[in-house]
This record gives sequence, C-alpha cells and structure tokens, in this order.
Amino acid sequence: MSNSGFQTIDYVIVGVYMVLLVSLGLFLSRNKKGHEKTANDYFLAGNKLTWWAVGASLIAANISAEQFIGMSGSGYKIGICVAAYEIMAAVTLIIVAKFLLPVMLKQRIYTIPQFLRERYNGGVGMAFSVFWLFLYVFVNLTSVAWLGSIAIEQILGLEGYRMQIVLALFIIAGVYSIYGGLASVAWTDVLQVVFLIGGGLITAYFALEAVSGEGRGAWDGLVIIYEKLKSIPNDTHFNLIVDKSKSPDAFKDLPGIAAIVGGVWLTNIGYWGFNQYIIQKGLAAKNIGEAQKGLIFAGFLKILIPFIVVIPGVTAFIMFNYPQDIPGIQQGYFDMSGSINVSDDAYPWLIRNFAPIGIKGISFAALAAAVISSLASMLNSTSTIFTMDIYKQHIKKDASDRRLVRVGRTTALLALVIAIIAVEPLLGGLDQAFQYIQEYSGFIYPGIIVVFGLGLLWKRASSKAAVWTSILTIPMGLLFKIAMPEMPFQFRMGYVFIILFVIFVAITFVDNTKVETEKADEADRKKMLKWGRITLFFALFFILAAAIHKILLVSGSTNEWILYLENIGFEAFFFFGSLIFSVSLFLFSNANSQYKDKKAVPFELALFKTDRGFAIGSFGICLLVTLIYILLW
Repeated sequence: MSNSGFQTIDYVIVGVYMVLLVSLGLFLSRNKKGHEKTANDYFLAGNKLTWWAVGASLIAANISAEQFIGMSGSGYKIGICVAAYEIMAAVTLIIVAKFLLPVMLKQRIYTIPQFLRERYNGGVGMAFSVFWLFLYVFVNLTSVAWLGSIAIEQILGLEGYRMQIVLALFIIAGVYSIYGGLASVAWTDVLQVVFLIGGGLITAYFALEAVSGEGRGAWDGLVIIYEKLKSIPNDTHFNLIVDKSKSPDAFKDLPGIAAIVGGVWLTNIGYWGFNQYIIQKGLAAKNIGEAQKGLIFAGFLKILIPFIVVIPGVTAFIMFNYPQDIPGIQQGYFDMSGSINVSDDAYPWLIRNFAPIGIKGISFAALAAAVISSLASMLNSTSTIFTMDIYKQHIKKDASDRRLVRVGRTTALLALVIAIIAVEPLLGGLDQAFQYIQEYSGFIYPGIIVVFGLGLLWKRASSKAAVWTSILTIPMGLLFKIAMPEMPFQFRMGYVFIILFVIFVAITFVDNTKVETEKADEADRKKMLKWGRITLFFALFFILAAAIHKILLVSGSTNEWILYLENIGFEAFFFFGSLIFSVSLFLFSNANSQYKDKKAVPFELALFKTDRGFAIGSFGICLLVTLIYILLW
C-alpha cells in the first residue's frame, strides 16, 4: 500500500465519494410512503428521467474501465485512432435520436427483445434475449470489472488481490442497483458523470503538465508529445486515420477510413441504438423531446472522451519508452516506478507516477465512478431482459408487479455471481481488452442492425427473414473469423452485414405471409421517393468507387493514389454504400409497395420531426467532429 503514492487526502476523497455514492443510491432506492415499486418504476424509472439525467446516465453507463483502461491501453499501443469509436459515436447518437428512438418510444417497450417479439415473433425475441444476456454477463460485466480491478490493483499497489477487488466492485454496484432499479442507477449516474468527466480531464491535464516540466503547462506537454511522435519514422500514434503501410498492427484493429465509413457504423448503431443497457435510458425519459435532448447532450460529452482516456495512453507511451525526451523526468520533477508489461497497464501507471497528491484521489474516484456506474447499468438491464422477455413471457405470464421486481433483483444477483466466476478465465491473459470487447461484440452487431433496423423502418420485413438472419448471425461471424483471421474485424463485420442483408431481403420478398397495406400519404410518399433517390445515388457511387479501386488494384496498378487508398482502407466504402443502400430500399418500398408484413410498425414521417434546438445541437456535433478529423487526419 505504501507504494501507491496515496496520501491521507487521497484516501479521504475516495472515501467521501464512496459513502456519497452508496448513500445516494440507497436513498433513491427507498419506496415512497404508501407506494410500492411497480415493474415500470423498477425497470424504466417510472418514465420520469429528464434530458440531463438521460444524457448523463448514457455516458456514465458507457464510459467504464473499457475506456479508462482498455481504450487508454489501445492509445498506448496503437494511438489516437482508437478515439474514432468515441468521435463517431457522437454522430451516431444523432441518428439514433432522430430515426430510431421515436419509433421505439411510440411502441412503449421495456426492452429491445420485446420489440422483436412484437414485431416478428417469440422465437426472434427469445434468440436476441439470449444473445444479449450472454454478451452482458460474459463480455460486458466481466471485462468492466476485470479492467477496473487491474487499475485499482496497480494504483493502490494491491498486487495479488485482483479477485477481491472484482468482488468489491460488484458489491458496491449491486448494493443500490439491485434493490433500487433504474431510478437509482440513472440518478446516481448524474453524480458519477461529474466525477468521471471532471476527474478524467484533471488527470489528463496533470499528466501533460508532468511531461513539460517545472514551471510549464499542459499545452507545452502536449506539444512535446506531438513533436516527439512526429520525429519517430512511420509512427501513427497521433493519426486518426491509420496507414497500413506504416502501422500494419494498428490497421488490423482500426483499418483507416473504416473508422469513419466502415464497420464502426455497425458497432455504433448496434451499441447505441439496440443495446438494452444504453437505450433503456432513452426509453425511461419523460417524453421524446427529453429523450432526444438527452442524446444530443451525450453526443457533446462523447467528444470529450478521447481527451480523457486516449491522450493519457499516448502520453504514457512516450513517457515510458522515451523518458530521455521528457523534460519533467529529466529535471527530476517526477520519479518513475513500476513498469508497463501489457498495454492496459498504461493508465494505472500514469496515475501512480504522475498525478499529484490529492489529484490521485480524484483520478481514482473518476475511475471508480466509471466502473461502478457501468456495472450497475448492466446488472439492471440484464435483470430487465430476463424478467420481462423470458420470465414474464415464458414462465409466468400473469406475474404481479411485486413478483416481477423480486425476479429482477434475483436475476441481477445471479448475473453478478456468474460474472465473478467467469471473469478470470475469460480475460486473464489479454493485452488489449478494449479490442477483445469490440471484436467479440462484433459477432452479433451485423445481424442486430439488419433485424432491428429493417424491423423498425421497413414495412415488408418478415418474421421468417428475421428468424433465419438471427440463426445465421453468429455462425457467419465465426466462419469469417476462421476463414480470414488476418482480415481486420471491421471488414469482416462489413461483409457479414452485406450477406445477412441480402439473405434477409431475399427471404422477405419470397415470403407469402404479407398482407395488403394502406397507401402512404401523397406528401410523405414524395418525400420518401426523393430521399430514396438521393440515398440510392450515394450508395451506388460509394459501392462503384470501391469496386473500381479494387479492380485497378488487382490488375496490378502502381498508381500512388490507388496504393494510398488501399493503405487507408478504401474497401470500407463497400460496407458504407451497402448500409446506405438499405436505407434506399426501405424508402422506395415503403413509398410504393402494396404489401406489408402483418406485424409491421406504421412508418410515419411525422415521427422524425425535430425542433430547432435539436438541429443546432446536431450541427454543432458534426462541426466539431469534422474539425477534429481535419486537424488529426
């Protein structure tokens, strides 16, 4: 413990934070006099969340040890290109807020699998309930707890106590989330997001200040890091777009412009649009306006995350590998202790060595906030899916609210126990846990996008097509993984998406269970045809451009431009074009088709209208993202 560098003030800060968090969580968990929690209270916070609670809870659920430890580790190893997940997520939140969430809220659903059950059939809903439960318990809960324990173990010098730390994290998250439900999770997340954003920015500031040396500031430190990286031949640590010819290892994880127009869209739409523990916050909002404002607020917060977690990872890379070029170290301003054995050691190493007294406690509280808030959200959503989609539908259909709440609490407790047992065997030997999470989540995202997206927006989408797509999703991902292990997983996701999309559409058009549909309003029909033509043009343009480039490459072209496009992943436009083509398909079909699936969701353009505030916020996010890519291409 003496090696941690923590002083009394650091322990006091952490102690006060933990007491404040648990006390607030328990206070919010209480039943109001004369009112017993209903299923809506427990699983959807009584639909009382305001926009700032929605946005804060989204970010608190999303930002966890995956980012602080895993993404920092990836920043250490491959550079700021990993920030693409965060930057593009901000744009994705606009899409989800405008086009997906309004339909979900109109359907008044508790869970994402519930939508599938009502839109298609019970088999599809059950399949995705099981998908999500396995993903939450064996990937999300385990990875967040494991990465958090790594950080705490190293920061506090508690080597050998990792599993005890995992247990402590689960207990703290479970104390209030299991009893209080989503209301406790969401409102405590407002406190948590203040700590994790504020503490994260403070940590990054002092790490950069440590680089610059005595009497200089964080900006000077950032300039030193940037200039040092640019002096290293073929280093891509400070490039958002990875060039395969310069960094083939980094390209495998983030293949160039695929981070803008490739598989990252499948990951982000799947995660932000159809992931229960994320979208559940939007479903619990007071109304659609509050939900949409909450997602825009979250979008702005997401743009801050690379500065909180990725820049510290890059900073640790230079400090650890090139200490002779760091003024702060050369002046004896700081003493380095410990080592970085795997990439995910970077963030704990940075806090332990370069955060001043007092700031260590704030940094630790930020990390704890990130871990605990994510675990609490995952536990709540795991219980929601099992209770509402499996127990209520297949075990006891007439269950009372009291019984549903009890089952929800029991399910969360069991998920916690299973995750504790599974965590070390699954994650014990990984170097970059963040990439593990992205790749293995990617096995189900292509199918999720096809089944959920078309089910929401395409009137013809059939149950039979959804069943077969669900069945083929994981086998297709495994087949591509085995057959092409060296292909970047974002490319594999893209090809799996294209195949599943073709299969889904083909089965839908040969399915005879369709029924006649009412004619679309003429004004709506004209708008759909207009946007159908626009999206079709761009879809064909991107697909043909990628095809022509590939033909020229295969034919042996040595043109410098052609080779450069290959090295930055121009192939990704196949997938982007296909995604846009799927939009064109449902727009033309919804406008012209005389048929629909018997369980189709009404497609009303009025649902997608937003106010001026939403438009301004969306423009602001897009402008910031554009500037970041221009500056850091």
